Amino acid sequence: MNEIKRVLISVTDKRGIVEFARELSQFSVEILSTGGTASKLRSEGIKVIDVSDYTGFPEMMDGRLKTLHPKIHGGLLALRNDEGHMKAIKGQGIGLIDMVVVNLYRFEDTVAKGCTLSEAVENIDIGGPTMLRAAAKNYRFVSVVTDPEDYQKILKEMRETGGKITEDTNFALAVKTFQLTAKYDAAISNYLGRIVSGGEMKVFPDTFTFQFVKAQDLRYGENPHQKAAFYRETGTILPAISNARQIQGKELSYNNIMDSDAAWQMASDFELSAAVIVKHANPCGAATSASDISEAYRRARETDPVSAFGGIVAFNRPVDRKTAEAITETFLEVIIAPAFDEGAIAILSAKKDMRILEIPPGCGKQPAGYDFRRVVGGLLIQDRDCEEFDIRKTKVVTRRAPTAEEYQALDFAWRVVKHVKSNAIVFTTRDQLVGVGAGQMSRMDSVRIAAMKANLPTKGCVLASDAFFPFRDGIDLAAGAGITAIIQPGESIRDKDVIAAADEHGMAMIFTGTRHFKH
Repeated sequence: MNEIKRVLISVTDKRGIVEFARELSQFSVEILSTGGTASKLRSEGIKVIDVSDYTGFPEMMDGRLKTLHPKIHGGLLALRNDEGHMKAIKGQGIGLIDMVVVNLYRFEDTVAKGCTLSEAVENIDIGGPTMLRAAAKNYRFVSVVTDPEDYQKILKEMRETGGKITEDTNFALAVKTFQLTAKYDAAISNYLGRIVSGGEMKVFPDTFTFQFVKAQDLRYGENPHQKAAFYRETGTILPAISNARQIQGKELSYNNIMDSDAAWQMASDFELSAAVIVKHANPCGAATSASDISEAYRRARETDPVSAFGGIVAFNRPVDRKTAEAITETFLEVIIAPAFDEGAIAILSAKKDMRILEIPPGCGKQPAGYDFRRVVGGLLIQDRDCEEFDIRKTKVVTRRAPTAEEYQALDFAWRVVKHVKSNAIVFTTRDQLVGVGAGQMSRMDSVRIAAMKANLPTKGCVLASDAFFPFRDGIDLAAGAGITAIIQPGESIRDKDVIAAADEHGMAMIFTGTRHFKH
């Protein structure tokens, strides 16, 4: 154990620092500090020694130079059990520093809100990471504290040990510190790596570094012989599966998480009350309602009640008692929603194995960001597909324009097909998924399967295709199923033939100009 006799405190995030420093003082600890932190502690009646007085060297260059001094780093790096180290620091009048309490300039916050390159550079912390790394390297003898959430745990241990910290605690704090500095350096590298001459920004840096924190170990991966764990992005808490609160049920599996993410992303794409049922990463049910979320669920289940068994359902509105009662009529693995009222919880709690996930506040359109896909020895990165779709900006290419009701149906269909594996075809009404053709090598086969899998009448439905029709045969098949209108990206070399086929069948067709492949 190392006894805490001298502490250096220099923090940007001042949450709880006054209370922490005050309790440290009760152990007769000498406190060194800098700038604004020293002023804050002193104003609260806490005895503080300015680092400049301690080193005998003034802060300068607008604070760029204040802790980069041998009296600081010698006091942090000296091995207490090494006679040579101890003799060297004694000869130079260097005292030992037993704890560093430091968090860093808010570089990520600065660049996230928009700033100039010079402003970003000024928010690159130098002294802070240097102290943290020095203290963490010497964890056997120095405690390094970066997170206000750790203050009370550290004080508790000091009370129990008479002002000492164990080496196990110091090691855990050191690991956390190196994770923090790695994340900090990654943010700087990723930002500066996107800048080209003239201050313009590239979409992707030449070298990309990103950090994830393990949320939990999983029993296994996609299959029982594969090991797996779930990691969460560091930083902002997004309204997403990665930050959901599990209210009840068995532990989530790898496949549960994958399917839950697919269901939640799709449910988030609707403005009306929506229910989405997903099985093996594809929707097998979806519906919206102007007001009643239970009605949306009932109609979503009608799409394919057989496939819905053992599926995952996501709602973009709070789940009430009436909806919960309907849910319990079918075996479902996971239920996802932004909230569950007391009546719903009372009903669902009877199904103890059913996993209930509550999404954090801010549900709605999924935020922009990166999608990652690993290949052996490499990584694919792309912008997330967050198209702001506006049905009014589509192009009518047939003689007949869609009716008002068909436009509503086409809007619904396009929001669904975006979340179906390619080649993707969906049949829908204006508020209900009717047939799904997913993951086929031929778009013709996807049309056939959408018709074959339909549990509801397809006559009068509309069709959405995630990519263009290469030939007219898909249109002919759709007409045979009773499809009256089609939405697709267009831009095939045979668009004229496809449009002519639609005209022959009296269909309306609109082009979006945007493709939605999902592999």
